[in-house]
Amino acid sequence: MSRTRTTWNTKGMWAAGVTLAAVVGLTGYLALSGSSDDSRADAAAGGATPAVSGPVSTAPTYQVPDDWTEPQRWAALPRGQRTDKYGSQVGFPHTTTGAVAMLVAAQSTAVDEQKSAVDEHLRVYHSYISADEQSDSTAERVELGAMKTDKSLARDMGVKPGGPLPAGAYARTNVVGFKLIKESSGEVSAWLLSRVAQKNGETAKETVTYTRSVVAGLWENGDWKMSAKASVAAQRQVQGQPKPAGAAPGDAAFNEAGWTAIREAS
Repeated sequence: MSRTRTTWNTKGMWAAGVTLAAVVGLTGYLALSGSSDDSRADAAAGGATPAVSGPVSTAPTYQVPDDWTEPQRWAALPRGQRTDKYGSQVGFPHTTTGAVAMLVAAQSTAVDEQKSAVDEHLRVYHSYISADEQSDSTAERVELGAMKTDKSLARDMGVKPGGPLPAGAYARTNVVGFKLIKESSGEVSAWLLSRVAQKNGETAKETVTYTRSVVAGLWENGDWKMSAKASVAAQRQVQGQPKPAGAAPGDAAFNEAGWTAIREAS
């Protein structure tokens, strides 16, 4: 499958830490599990002490290569059967790819002049977090963490906190690959590879980082839901194992690391 080269020739890197835009992509998960190996992510998630060494990891300085290497593994993830009242796709099939599709949807967010981090964090919380892990206090933590993220993004973009972001500004997280850790009819866990892009205005240059995270979903009441408890268990399962190399689709290292690229479902 061919892909426009400029999409992947955008300079990207594995930064020493997770950008605030990456926190947007992790949404309520970080607030629920309190797990991160980046101090800024912990602060944005409400200051919780990490329960286990990080769902998010980064590696030093990564440059997307000029030559495109076709990914060896592709997955066309299914769409949700319907859109819920929060505007999220839900109703994923009871399959491994259905679980991954939910995790990808829950980690894919966009903040711009129309939508705040609070909007996106609460949307993901209500749509995708396991009912057993939802509570008034957890929702409050998610909202407070998102408010901190909004303030930090406003400072990054040179505007007053509480107001809209500049025209053309955004912070977007999109999952571009996954690697399964565990799969069963009731639980699926995976490494997710996310592309995090931030643009501070119409004329600003887009900055891109890539992050890895370990997340898990449970089959619950006829749909897949993201679980912090299961995610922490998955993190423990991979502790001491080599992390999959950080490489974007199109890089030969993407294949060597065992990532599966994601193709849009028709």
